[in-house]
Amino acid sequence: MREPLPEWPLFGMDEDVRPALSQAVQQNQPLALATLVSVEGGGPRPVGTQMVFADGIVCGYFSGGCVESDIADHAASCLDDGQPRRLVYGEGSPWPDIQLLCGARIEIFLERVPAGDPALAELLAAQAGRRPAVWISDGLKRLCVEPDTQSAWQGAIARHYDPTPRLVVFGSDPTALAISQLGAQSGFETTLVRPKGPEAGPPIAGVAYRRDEPAQALAAIGTDAWTAIAIATHNLETDRTALAAALPSQAAYVGLLGARKRLSERLAPLRAAGVPENVLLRVHAPIGLDIGGKAPWEVAVSVIGEIMALRHARPTTETREPASKRDKADA
Repeated sequence: MREPLPEWPLFGMDEDVRPALSQAVQQNQPLALATLVSVEGGGPRPVGTQMVFADGIVCGYFSGGCVESDIADHAASCLDDGQPRRLVYGEGSPWPDIQLLCGARIEIFLERVPAGDPALAELLAAQAGRRPAVWISDGLKRLCVEPDTQSAWQGAIARHYDPTPRLVVFGSDPTALAISQLGAQSGFETTLVRPKGPEAGPPIAGVAYRRDEPAQALAAIGTDAWTAIAIATHNLETDRTALAAALPSQAAYVGLLGARKRLSERLAPLRAAGVPENVLLRVHAPIGLDIGGKAPWEVAVSVIGEIMALRHARPTTETREPASKRDKADA
């Protein structure tokens, strides 16, 4: 008989199940991987959402408590017999007593994955190498391949994985610390950069620390299309050097803390150095969504919110006030 799920579902706080997959591999445990493959009627989680079940491991959620315990029961059976399953909840379900409060119909694909599975090893290798990957499986045969190189065969599902989002924050004040902490809590691989800062980094869980100059820090950390950079130093020269290093990079987001009226003086040296206008237009300034607050946590929420909105291709301009009302604290 399986262990009951914890009373407080902290296991659902993590969107990315790959750390749980890695934990199972390190413990040489087989795991049950559940993937949401269909949603009808506006369910709480999108297609592609996943859960992982193994001995002492549970990660992810589908419905906020409506079906998780039942899925855990099926996962235990799947681990025992190795047979994949398709579970339906809502309309057409064989378990009419299990209802989603939202009224949705969801379908979940459940498969047993051995700890030594080659596709699983490739998925974790792609994550470590910051490469996108696609998991294709019918529950008995599975592959992990580069995007657009293999189509799913009949009866198989396909699930795309991007590299873990990365956040680099330049700064040292409470606002920079709040952005860093909220970024780490939101699933970003987060690094705080404070040039010539103290030897010891901030005591914030999940936040790496560097004290070298911006260009050297970004080169060491690495930037790609899944990287966001938040410049929040309150130092004009550091702002400029950080911008000079960030703008030519592959980072998808570059944000600058400070009043709009001071933006021109920050960009002037870059213009003088011949940086094209289309590159300068990459700067999100003032940084973050306009939520009306200037306290450290309020700015942090606005910054992480803007990065996430852009990641999910949601327009941010609808929530913004005119430029004259958008000034954050002067740098």
